[in-house]
Amino acid sequence: MDTRDAISKRIVKLCEERNITINKLCAMSGATQSTINDIVNGVTKNPGIVTIKKLCDGLEITLCEFFNSDLFHNLEQEIK
Repeated sequence: MDTRDAISKRIVKLCEERNITINKLCAMSGATQSTINDIVNGVTKNPGIVTIKKLCDGLEITLCEFFNSDLFHNLEQEIK
């Protein structure tokens, strides 16, 4: 799994845990629906940290909490 996939899966999991939709997350965070859909669907190749921070703010979690997941522990090497 690469970083992009891990971020996508983490967003989906956080929404599921809170029983909210991606659309609701957009409203909570101020991020656009197209931006979040592109991240979740793998269209965005490099999700920006500012966007991730907005999502965290909407979810009322820190960046540390976002990245504190097994998804990020064994990522593939990005430099090939």
